[in-house]
Amino acid sequence: MADENLPDLEILENPNARSAEERAALLADPGFGTVFTDHMFTMRWSEGRGWHSARVEPFGPLTLSPATAVLHYAQEIFEGLKAYHRADGEIGLFRPEANAHRFNTSAERLAMPQLPEKMFLASIREILKADGAWVPTEGESSLYLRPFMIATEQFLGVRPAKEYLYSVIASPAGAYFKTGPKPVTLWVSEEYTRAAPGGTGAAKCGGNYASSLAPQTEAIEHGCDQVVFLDAAEHKYVEELGGMNLFFVYADEKKVVTPKLSGTILPGITRDAIIQLLTEEGYDVRESDYPIDRWREDALAGRLTETFACGTAAVVTPVGTIRDRSGDFTINHAQTGDLTRRLRAKLLDIQHGRAEDPHGWTQTAG
Repeated sequence: MADENLPDLEILENPNARSAEERAALLADPGFGTVFTDHMFTMRWSEGRGWHSARVEPFGPLTLSPATAVLHYAQEIFEGLKAYHRADGEIGLFRPEANAHRFNTSAERLAMPQLPEKMFLASIREILKADGAWVPTEGESSLYLRPFMIATEQFLGVRPAKEYLYSVIASPAGAYFKTGPKPVTLWVSEEYTRAAPGGTGAAKCGGNYASSLAPQTEAIEHGCDQVVFLDAAEHKYVEELGGMNLFFVYADEKKVVTPKLSGTILPGITRDAIIQLLTEEGYDVRESDYPIDRWREDALAGRLTETFACGTAAVVTPVGTIRDRSGDFTINHAQTGDLTRRLRAKLLDIQHGRAEDPHGWTQTAG
């Protein structure tokens, strides 16, 4: 039955869908972002017509002209959210309406058309109807959902395109970091910055991630898991990782600091949930500038008791060691802190339906 929010929806079954046995083998060790389900959702936007031609179709290649606008001018945005196998047997989602809102914020910044929230949510439901059997049932595993939009008009010229493709693909996912929730080591990028005031730092667009790849490579060369960026103006204040927000814990003061959203940092949905959980537990949560020198000094003095990163893919990840060209320093003897462990467990339990959700963050996909 077609979704009323997608009135012209067409359903095309994949004639080469994987068997239950093939699917089970892939789900046994899916990794992250390398295995994809049998179907994808697509819908198009044209100037003067708006959104049209919604389809659930077999997962497969896109055919694009070499003159397609996205290939030259990078009009592209995306989102990331997960579907969870809940304890009650249902498929659950975590705050998908927040993803819909952020998707449109990104679209506005990239001069792309707005996608009505009901259409965004309906597209997620449709892909889960088609490929719900791909939602893993073990441990922290989930089905990662990737909605994205690209400019598809064929032209060479610097202006917003007049045609776009919106799509949702899905990928079963295990733990983001192979080491699991063990503390990670971060490399402080002193040469590169992620975003500048007035730029696209608050938008979820591919260019932000492309610019993080060179410093991420540098991080790996120095034996680190991720790169942490400083502000573009003064190279003084901590902003975020290549794809995660940061929190700094002062347990003795029952205070937690996180870099403020000032247009250069992605407003993380997990970040927002953590702020609410911490506030409810009586923590003084401060969104403010956080100097890299303070991070080092407070860690060495023992005043800073924990640092953790958070995001949709990695959930909550403890930070153990910070490395730059001047040397290393560690937080909490490079051990996972109590608050980090508790927040991670609480979020996962809510997402997987193992704990009460007093905030109304979760919903079933049906």
